[in-house]
Amino acid sequence: MKYGKLILEKKEYVMIKRLLNLTNDYKDSTQKVSLTKFAKEMESAEILDDDKMPEDVVRINSEITIATKDGWSYTFQVVLPAESNNSQKKISLLLPMGAAVLGYAKNDSISWTFPGGDKDITILDVKQNNITKLNIA
Repeated sequence: MKYGKLILEKKEYVMIKRLLNLTNDYKDSTQKVSLTKFAKEMESAEILDDDKMPEDVVRINSEITIATKDGWSYTFQVVLPAESNNSQKKISLLLPMGAAVLGYAKNDSISWTFPGGDKDITILDVKQNNITKLNIA
């Protein structure tokens, strides 16, 4: 892990905590395991202001490319649940794939539980071209 712990932007951290508090009754065991692990990782995350965020860290609305050791790769955008759309490759941060990568950086390798079983993935690229400021009341 490049930075030694998850790196999250302050307003995004607040938004994610609220979403996790509202979603503690998932019936899908893989999703429940994933969100529990993500919430645990968030406890030791480094929380930064927007202007201090490294460009290579996966954030809400980041476009990223991941790969596995067997050659499979996938490019997608991590989004809020309401914006999730598989055909547009927009993956909710509350799904295992979104929770697995949020707060990690380019070249980080992650072991995570997905619907198809445990996988090791590596973040090959992170683009911040779609980052928008979150308005949190």
